[in-house]
Amino acid sequence: MERDQKQEVQALQDTLYVLGGKWKLPIINSICNGNKRFREIERSIPGITTRMLSRELKNMELNNLVKRTVDRDADIQVIYESTDYCKSFGPIILEMIKWGTAHRKIIAGKDPAGK
Repeated sequence: MERDQKQEVQALQDTLYVLGGKWKLPIINSICNGNKRFREIERSIPGITTRMLSRELKNMELNNLVKRTVDRDADIQVIYESTDYCKSFGPIILEMIKWGTAHRKIIAGKDPAGK
């Protein structure tokens, strides 16, 4: 069965559109690791600005990756949670972490054989 390269490229572009950029995957990772408040998420991601985190969270909410809940009566008024849709990226993120760890070793010269 021949693969449709145009469809593959479109699927990759769609994925990169939703997950692309410097911050989305670290934000997803932070939320999935239990950070639910804005400041917790912000503190867990070195280098992200308040403005960028706010912008990314709004975009991620529009793409059904995070759910923003407001409870005016609670001590913690706004919480962010990953959606089931977002959790479907879990295995992909774990593979990316494994690949990135191996890549860093290769680039640092700790694994010259590439294994």
